[in-house]
Amino acid sequence: MKIGFIGLGNMASAMIGGILKKELYSAEDIIGSDKSEDSVQKAAKIFGIHTTTDNLEVAQAADVLILAVKPQFFPEVIAEIKGAVREETLIISIAPGKTMEWIMEHFGRELKLVRCMPNTPALVGEGCTGFCCYKLVSEEEQAQAAAILGSFGRAYQVPENLLDTVVGISGSSPAYVFMFIEAMADEAVAEGMPRALAYEFAAQAVLGSAKMVLETGKHPGELKDMVCSPAGTTIQAVKVLEETGFRASVMDAVGISGGCTGRNPEACKAGNR
Repeated sequence: MKIGFIGLGNMASAMIGGILKKELYSAEDIIGSDKSEDSVQKAAKIFGIHTTTDNLEVAQAADVLILAVKPQFFPEVIAEIKGAVREETLIISIAPGKTMEWIMEHFGRELKLVRCMPNTPALVGEGCTGFCCYKLVSEEEQAQAAAILGSFGRAYQVPENLLDTVVGISGSSPAYVFMFIEAMADEAVAEGMPRALAYEFAAQAVLGSAKMVLETGKHPGELKDMVCSPAGTTIQAVKVLEETGFRASVMDAVGISGGCTGRNPEACKAGNR
């Protein structure tokens, strides 16, 4: 069984790396295409997979086909490959905002289709991917998709109507977290700490806090309270964050990011959900 990638950018590379690390497929069973000769050569060199600039070659060979091009290129790519994709091929799309209905409309038929939303921590094997499956996807194929998407982090199956929310809370949120780390480090630098060390402290605090949420099962509010001593400095800092709208700003950011991808892009442009 072969797995094929159309598009060999950063996300595809993260997925291929995870698949090989988990030994779901061997390099001989992975084929990828990209318009960029540099991307093709780089993937072949790093992973030892078969690569090509011909999307049709990949579409014809793949039993599992991952569409990993940017959303704006989907119409062009689908028009090129739709006649070559077999009925039994399992298709996985990683394009935000392109619904299963939209994809099948452009293919002109129903498909064994999985739509997913990974995020950039997949590049270090710590991704979090939401995915949904069309009714033609069997339970065995759903498990296969979950294994592929879980090979570079965690994967959770959700209804399609929640996939835009996944974009806001997971797909876009690394950017919010990076801003948070940068802001904490900036203040530490202002107080005299070397920048490289400030980034280490801030990033490790975020990493450790996230692990506590995932591994203890405790409510984030309970974990926050564990840090806040009565009349202490931490509760005073939390008060400042609340007074300056930290919580509301994060909620609005998650909402606007999810709203931009599929439900109401015009409202997004206007700054509304």
